Amino acid sequence: MAAHVACLWASRAKGGRVLPDGCADVVWTGSGLVVAGPATAAASASVPVGTPVFGVRFRLGAAGPALGLPAEELTDRSVPLAAVWDAEIEERVAAGGLPELVQQVRRRLRAAERVDPLARAAALGLARPDARVAELGDRLGISERQLRRRFADAVGYGPKTLARVLRFQRFLSLAAATPAPDLAGLAFAAGYADQAHLTRECVRLSGRTPAALVAAGITPAGERLTHKET
Repeated sequence: MAAHVACLWASRAKGGRVLPDGCADVVWTGSGLVVAGPATAAASASVPVGTPVFGVRFRLGAAGPALGLPAEELTDRSVPLAAVWDAEIEERVAAGGLPELVQQVRRRLRAAERVDPLARAAALGLARPDARVAELGDRLGISERQLRRRFADAVGYGPKTLARVLRFQRFLSLAAATPAPDLAGLAFAAGYADQAHLTRECVRLSGRTPAALVAAGITPAGERLTHKET
């Protein structure tokens, strides 16, 4: 499943808000399976605090092929998995937990479309602090219009939106790894123009200032490869 799946995870619901990370997940919520699509803004968690939850997280650019529909149809949405795959999967996962979900995803991926290599390459390219969306098409040998279309199908939104989300996650990663974070320095390292730019983007994507995110100990999420310092 490596071409499509970034990780498997299990936890207990912590409440609060779920922040954009560029990925889509199939999630067991304690009462059913949902597809949590790629987000462009923070969303309130709907699962009661303390509920055991687990899921499969798809790689950037893999959600569309894995789920069998354009990822753009799932952007900023959480829909029952039964609306995308077979309803009987839910009963099996309720009985078998995460191992059963893995088996069901593996079975589905055998028939899934191949991940679009250009969309994947572009997504990884945007993980660099110095990445420029305008240069991606030329470097990959496709037009900007074609790049936007293929991105929407594979990732869920355009390259510029993904660049913003990955830069935000890069900031969270750098902040988590820094004992005494200096926001101006972190803004530069993450790829922002200045601290004011960092503040605007954090508020836009999370509803919180950078200082509030750091004080709350918010950690990075998504496909970890894409927001490490490079």
